[in-house]
Amino acid sequence: MAAVAALAGCGVTDAGPAAAGAPATGARTSGGPVVRAYFLTANGTWPVARPAPPGAGPQAALNALLAGPTRAERARGLVTALPAGPHEVRAQAAPGAVDVSLPWVVSELDRTAVNQLVCTAAAAPGIPGHKRVVDVVVRIHESGLSTKGERPWPVRCDETGAAVPVEARRAAR
Repeated sequence: MAAVAALAGCGVTDAGPAAAGAPATGARTSGGPVVRAYFLTANGTWPVARPAPPGAGPQAALNALLAGPTRAERARGLVTALPAGPHEVRAQAAPGAVDVSLPWVVSELDRTAVNQLVCTAAAAPGIPGHKRVVDVVVRIHESGLSTKGERPWPVRCDETGAAVPVEARRAAR
């Protein structure tokens, strides 16, 4: 009885819907093109949307990644595992794929840096074929190896934001 009396006196009435005023207002996003650069948090990779010029593609996305997190993003705890300094990473879109030429050998990079590069390239706009991020093949061309007849390393960005070899993903299916 006491519980029923307490609930009855909570002040909530059955009045039905009521007008709440004008719709919410505030700053709107430009709605223009964006690229997603993948940075690191304590919980793994995290995409950050950056404004991009019309027609931006994988190169613009990787340039945003190489620029590093902004001051506001660093304040939110975002960091990068990519080596510091000016580096040229080249990207070229192909149907359902992106060719990425690195100035480093992959084995010399931290695994999280590879995740950042692969997922940023895979999530870039302008990749012909309109595939989901997890279905885009990123072909990594390592520094100095492509000129020696080495084949590129085909990887994908998985659902967790990690780079996985194409063969391993097929074997898991």
